[in-house]
Amino acid sequence: MRKSLKTSITLATTGALVLGGAAFGVSAANATPSVHTVASSSSKIPGPVASVPEVLGGDTSVALDKGFTDALTSLGLTPGVSGNAKLADGAVSFPITSGSVTYWSPDGNYRPYVQGLLNHDDSGLTLKAGDTTVTLENFVVNPGSSKLYGDVLVNGQVAAANAYLFSLHGGTLKPLQLEGDNAILTGTTVHVSADAAKLLNSTFKTDAVKGGLLVGTATITAKIK
Repeated sequence: MRKSLKTSITLATTGALVLGGAAFGVSAANATPSVHTVASSSSKIPGPVASVPEVLGGDTSVALDKGFTDALTSLGLTPGVSGNAKLADGAVSFPITSGSVTYWSPDGNYRPYVQGLLNHDDSGLTLKAGDTTVTLENFVVNPGSSKLYGDVLVNGQVAAANAYLFSLHGGTLKPLQLEGDNAILTGTTVHVSADAAKLLNSTFKTDAVKGGLLVGTATITAKIK
């Protein structure tokens, strides 16, 4: 499953990055800047606003909700990071190591209007209580299914691979922004999945972690050239 999840997919053979009169793109063959034309209106799949067949870096950052951090405190859990992740100023960030993303106008009828895969290898979030440390790492964000998968380790031993860890709610997602070499999507809220809640409760001997618990608000910054 992990191999298929980590395989970057091109969701449209043509596309354009267009915002505020600026247009640029990334070719799937050599990842060099080029301009693509929007697909014909006669196509069953409408032309996307943005198509990035190969994301060249960036990160996914989550501004942690106070309710989530308060819940961790009440459970005696201390958050931390593993690998290349960073935790500072109330936010945790994970470098994007590979992936692709395609974005259609939210004003149109095509859904889901954000599709692709974003891999975050060798970084993760840790939760520690006493002698027990749970590590959630190697995240794969699938915006099309609104799910985030990852590996779960307990004291360094794999407890679950490619587990469904968090659900992504895009109702508050802001329009795509282009800043320099980056495409930015912000506003998606991140919630603990029922599967992850069950695993955490079992590991830390509690029933206080509920599925749907708001973790925070995500910002995806994808380097595109």
